[in-house]
Amino acid sequence: MAFYVYILRCSDDSYYTGHTDNLEKRIAEHTSGSIPSCYTFKRRPLSFVFSQEFPTREEALASEQQIKGWSRKKKEAMICGDWDEVSRLAKS
Repeated sequence: MAFYVYILRCSDDSYYTGHTDNLEKRIAEHTSGSIPSCYTFKRRPLSFVFSQEFPTREEALASEQQIKGWSRKKKEAMICGDWDEVSRLAKS
């Protein structure tokens, strides 16, 4: 079974990072607003901007927690696939 970390861009231009074992279902839950208590509920419409697959839930959760601690610029560099910039920002 695969696990995923994902990032959504919200209508207020904020980012939401989460992890799941069913990416399509989880994105559908966010976009439909089926979970009123979720951060994304009042920030729809949403754009799916990034996902990465992991072999274990623990790795996906660790990645989610790490990304949540990153600056906006670092998240955007990762979303764009600019790993040199991600590395540069990690050092600053």
